[in-house]
Amino acid sequence: MTALWGRVQQQDFRSRVRGCLLGGAIGDALGAGVEFESLAGIRSTYGERGVTDLVPAYGRRGAVTDDTQMTLFTVEGLIRAQVRKDTGAWHPPTDVHRAHLRWAATQRDWGPDERRADAGWLAREEWLYSRRAPGNACLSGLADDRMGTLQDPKNPDSKGCGAVMRSAPFGLLVGWDPGLVFQLAVECAVHTHGHPTGYLAAGAFAVVVHALAQGSALEPAVQRALALLAERDGHQETTGALQGAVNAVRQGPPSAELVESLGQGWTAEEALAIGVYCALVAEDVAHGLLLAVNHSGDSDSTGSVCGNLLGVQHGETALPPGWVAELEGRGTILTLADDFAMEMTQSAALHGPGLTGTGVDGAGWLDRYPGT
Repeated sequence: MTALWGRVQQQDFRSRVRGCLLGGAIGDALGAGVEFESLAGIRSTYGERGVTDLVPAYGRRGAVTDDTQMTLFTVEGLIRAQVRKDTGAWHPPTDVHRAHLRWAATQRDWGPDERRADAGWLAREEWLYSRRAPGNACLSGLADDRMGTLQDPKNPDSKGCGAVMRSAPFGLLVGWDPGLVFQLAVECAVHTHGHPTGYLAAGAFAVVVHALAQGSALEPAVQRALALLAERDGHQETTGALQGAVNAVRQGPPSAELVESLGQGWTAEEALAIGVYCALVAEDVAHGLLLAVNHSGDSDSTGSVCGNLLGVQHGETALPPGWVAELEGRGTILTLADDFAMEMTQSAALHGPGLTGTGVDGAGWLDRYPGT
């Protein structure tokens, strides 16, 4: 996208970016308090309908987990990849990997390192320096500086959901070809998850988000992802899971039992299938998100995936305002969403030859997003 886009199109895009990031964070927060609970346990504690509102986790209502943390750093990595084009360097997987290494530092450091001039503003957000049950594959995959590749992936046997749950931002690259979006998500997934299901589910999720961001309905978006999956070796588990999600829509009224027929969400293909199913049957955003978190399993990740999908499909104004208001880090999420939208639509006015990199808020854009 370029600055030649009209104002209406830019506003629609910003609303979808905000909706995607806020929606994912809300789903994450709704599931955070019941992530390790069984469905029976959830119903015993909260009643037959299960969770119907935000519940305390990590000392507060609206707390987010590593799912949202890593998604935000993915967004930041994509912005910095765009900025680095000015230097003649263009390799987004490297920039996303560096961003994920900055996330990894938040999991082991007490707080921001003010001495790092290249850290950018997101790594200086103190609220992000908190462990929220990060996955072992994400921690081990980012424990050193070596970047996993498709030829030499990190954790080659891991197909946990830690890559898929952070991959919605790739789908927000709406000016890209779907195949390139798929490929970039895959190349960034293998930084931590090297099993084909672990990285192909991430690619499929990104493609679904990409289609929704362009105005597609959800089921055709899923079909686009299935077509791209069919071209890849080792796609069978992810393909089967997505087809199962579509088929479950026709098996009766939405229920926790139908959700659980798709799995528990700990693995990549199950988290993707549950998120897609709940978004497909959602009567509105709140209904879909509550369905996505009330089950035995990885409730925050399935809620996050579903929230990304519903948010990008319907835009920020469709999100329940009460949940938005209580969301941890809301200001950071909105700032990052708006910065992403500006970078993707108005980059020529923000940085480049002859420009100082001064952003609309008076801060240097290149201080916020260093091109190094």
